[in-house]
Amino acid sequence: MADEAEVEQPAVPAGEGAQTPALSKSARKKLQKQERQAERKAARKAAEKERRRADVERRRREWEEALAAAPSDEARAEMVAARRETRRERVGRRAEERGARAERLRRAAEGAGQKVVLDLEFADLMRPNEIHSLTQQIMYCYAVNGRSANPAHLWLTGCSGEMATHLQRIPGYDKWNIEKAAKPYLEAFEDRKGNLVYLTADAETVLDDLDMSKIYIIGGLVDRNRWKGITLKKAAEQGIQSAKLPIGNYLKMSSSQVSMMFLPFIRENVGLPYYSLCCVHHC
Repeated sequence: MADEAEVEQPAVPAGEGAQTPALSKSARKKLQKQERQAERKAARKAAEKERRRADVERRRREWEEALAAAPSDEARAEMVAARRETRRERVGRRAEERGARAERLRRAAEGAGQKVVLDLEFADLMRPNEIHSLTQQIMYCYAVNGRSANPAHLWLTGCSGEMATHLQRIPGYDKWNIEKAAKPYLEAFEDRKGNLVYLTADAETVLDDLDMSKIYIIGGLVDRNRWKGITLKKAAEQGIQSAKLPIGNYLKMSSSQVSMMFLPFIRENVGLPYYSLCCVHHC
C-alpha cells in the first residue's frame, strides 16, 4: 500500500539561467489531485483532533456535574476513590499486557516464532513520501505482530542510510524486540541461504503451508508498481527460493499488494499464521 506518488518534474536543462519547463496537462492534473488529497488528509486530522478534544471536555464536564449532584461530601469522596481505583486497575491491565507482549516476543526470538525478514535494501528506489509510508507500515506491522498470540520473529535487514534515519524517528524504536541489521539478509543468514524464501506476488509457487525451518523475506518497497517484478528478479539472481501467499484464493485485487483494510478478512478466512505474514507482506 503506497501513498500518492509525487509528481515527476521535467528535467532542467544545464547552464546558467535555465528555467524549469511548464508542467504538462497530465502533470498539472496529478499535482492538483495530490494537493486536494493533502488538503483532505489535513482536514481529517484536524477534525479528529477536535473530536478528541471535545470528547475529553464532555467527559470532564459530566464528571464535574456528577460530583456536584452527589448528595453529600461522603458520597463525593466515594466517587473520587472509585474513580482512582478504576484508573489504577486500568494502568495495571496495561502493564500486564505489555509484560505478556514482551514475553511472547521473547519466546518468538528464542525460536518459537516464524522468522520473517523485511528487506530494506530498496530505499534508493523510493521517493521520500514512499519511504515515510514504508516506515509507518513497519511500525504498524510491529504493533500487530506484538498483539498476536504466536508472533513472528521479525528481522530488518539492509537497515541503513535514509531508511534507518526514518526508523530512528519512531518513538521507542530502540526498545523494539526485533533484529536490526545494516547488512543485507544474504550476509545475516549466510550459513542458512538454503532456507531463505522470498515472498513475492510474481512467484509461481504458492505457499500453502508455513515451514518453521524457513526464513521468509518480504521486500520493503512502496512504489505503486513502478518496479514490478523486482523482488522475483532479485531472488532469482541470488539463487534463493521464491513463493507467494495464497491471498488470491480469498481476495480479488487490482494490485499485488495487500491493503490494511483486508487484514481482518485474511485473519478470519486464511488463519493467524498467514495473517501475521500478510501484516508485513502488504508493505
